[in-house]
Amino acid sequence: MSTKKLLSVIGLSIVGILLLIAVFTSWYTVDESEQAVIVTFGVANETNTEAGLHFKLPWPIQKAEILSKETYSLQFGYNQNAEGEIVAFDKETKMITGDENIVLTDLVVQWKITDPKKYLFNAEAPQDILHDATSASIRSIIGSSLIDDALTSGKAEIEAETRDLLASLIEKYDIGITVLAVKLQDVELPNEEVRAAFTNVTDARETMNTKINEAKKYENQKRNEALGEKAAINSRAEGEKVARVQQATGDVALFDKLYLEYDNNPEVTKQRIVMETLESVLPNAKLYIMNDDGGTMKYLPLDGLQTAVPPVAETEEEGGGN
Repeated sequence: MSTKKLLSVIGLSIVGILLLIAVFTSWYTVDESEQAVIVTFGVANETNTEAGLHFKLPWPIQKAEILSKETYSLQFGYNQNAEGEIVAFDKETKMITGDENIVLTDLVVQWKITDPKKYLFNAEAPQDILHDATSASIRSIIGSSLIDDALTSGKAEIEAETRDLLASLIEKYDIGITVLAVKLQDVELPNEEVRAAFTNVTDARETMNTKINEAKKYENQKRNEALGEKAAINSRAEGEKVARVQQATGDVALFDKLYLEYDNNPEVTKQRIVMETLESVLPNAKLYIMNDDGGTMKYLPLDGLQTAVPPVAETEEEGGGN
């Protein structure tokens, strides 16, 4: 084969290879959960978040860096191996609380890439920076917290403070990451005996809270019963008040009528009042009126008139017999 023909074959091969490279590197695909950064001669100048097939200049002019838009989880203090077993890193999680006690603190940081350009080019290892910032943040918050808060009721506050501190640090580093949440997985003591003692303290505190809640419930129950009894007494008193007022109003009206009769016929009214009073005081007594001359006169109705036979009739019967 001649040299000229050999050079032609080599040239065609090179052109073919370049064409193949151009064909296979001039397009890229982006899924719904992905985002792409187009890098032109080492400079990021375009971000594409639309799903589908996209075209670009062939390599080495342009290349596409595909990144996920989903949420990542950073496990701090432990890891899960291929067999699903949890591997703890006690040296990483051992911290000192504000009251000088040692605790082991595991947590999970949820984060996502919000600026792909900064994530690719502002730091060489952004995930390592996130890990170190997480360590600094949780140690700072645990170092200013009491051990009781870290082990019991203060976990939510520790999580919130750690998230805020970590988010501020990541914002200063400007590496294109946003921290979404921080979740404490486990906060425990490094010694079994100490853990048992703190467990007893926690149980005692929970028992105390239970007793306090029961006492408050009993107090509220008795208070409600007393308020109900008070309302019933007030209601009865109000009813009795209304009844007495109405009775007094009726007595006043009756007195006014008697007074009017008395004003018209003083003597008759006075005698009537006396008779009615005597009848009410002595309901079974026979009433008599004494005249001024010492004689007597039976006050009607006369018991004798209701039962006795008329004297005139008796006289006529006796006369007929004679």
